[in-house]
Amino acid sequence: MGCREELIKMALAGREATRLLAAAGTEVKNRALHSMADSLESNAGEILAANGKDVQAAKKNGVAAALLDRLTLHDKRIREMAKGLREIADLPDPVGEVEHEVIRPNGMRVGRMRVPLGVIGMVYEARPNVTADAAGLCLKAGNAVILRGGSEAAESNRAIGRLVSAGAQQAGLPAAAIQVVGTTERKAVEELLTLDSYLDCVIPRGGKAFLQWVAEKASVPVIRHGDGNCHVYIDAPSDLEMAEEIAFNAKVQRPGVCNAAEKLLVHQAVAAQLLPKLLARYAAAGVEIRGCRRVREIFPAAVPVVPEDWPTEYLDLIIAVRMVDDFAAALDHIAAYSSGHSEAIVTADYGHAERFLREVDAAAVLVNASTRLVDGGQFGLGAEIGISTQKLHARGPMGIRELTTTKFIVRGSGQIRV
Repeated sequence: MGCREELIKMALAGREATRLLAAAGTEVKNRALHSMADSLESNAGEILAANGKDVQAAKKNGVAAALLDRLTLHDKRIREMAKGLREIADLPDPVGEVEHEVIRPNGMRVGRMRVPLGVIGMVYEARPNVTADAAGLCLKAGNAVILRGGSEAAESNRAIGRLVSAGAQQAGLPAAAIQVVGTTERKAVEELLTLDSYLDCVIPRGGKAFLQWVAEKASVPVIRHGDGNCHVYIDAPSDLEMAEEIAFNAKVQRPGVCNAAEKLLVHQAVAAQLLPKLLARYAAAGVEIRGCRRVREIFPAAVPVVPEDWPTEYLDLIIAVRMVDDFAAALDHIAAYSSGHSEAIVTADYGHAERFLREVDAAAVLVNASTRLVDGGQFGLGAEIGISTQKLHARGPMGIRELTTTKFIVRGSGQIRV
């Protein structure tokens, strides 16, 4: 059987699994999620052994530090995966909810019922924890999922996929609810992206080049996760101690992820007071600082910034810093260079805070909080399947509810159209 035929077979099995998931109901899905979590924790050694092979190969191939960080698993990350699955089980099940029901003049009741998307293809790079997160979220939302992770995490993904699928089956759910594509050939991804007669959507996660490639190849609807050129703007007036902590956390806490800050904008009225301490703290943490001319006058150790820096997502310990004249200049800069992921302002000016929330065009906009908080778990969604930066269907962190759609339901008593 060829690659395409095998994928079609998986998709058809997934379609049948969605019917069984609908019949199983919330209680069985929740029991399956707890069983999946238990399976991960009780087999942590198996996961770490598989991940060790992936990490060793990645080091041999000289992968970047940010990618290696995403790839590497340890006991804490396995516990976090299991915790995420249990948190998903605790969340309300959106499937079957009826929204916006109205009674028409003829007595007909019209509403919208929330239903699963169907069969989802998930293609992603590097992060093996996505395998567990995606499996759990899709299952709770009543979807079947076909998972195809990157070749650099093949051993880890297969181990995690096998264990979560076994856990779901122990609770009585079908094996085809969670399927992992076994081959690491790129052809399998290309074929998956063109199964528009069999898949309901594809969700990609990875770098900018990979996401662009998926968008170009796919005939299946794609829910895109764009890159994260995120800004922190420190306004005047603002609490400078709070500003320092937010700006440092947003860059340094985990620099290789999409919600890490890549750019720092500082109002000229507070720059001289804030920047020496903050930039010295960055430098002590190993951050390369790229600054505009006025920033370098305050902090001469900064590297001169170049125009190519402003639209770049570094995913590394690098930050570009610009001093701006005023609030309007900060808004203009963000409008010009934001990737639409997450944007933050630190300010004590209520008017500026409200304008920032209204006018900045991004999937998440924050006031006096770190961009690193833009996450499904932090927002109370449970584990997330990704952060969508598009505007159709879903935007921002995608949890269970974002993995459903609606259908109109009509309850009549004999009405006909005249």
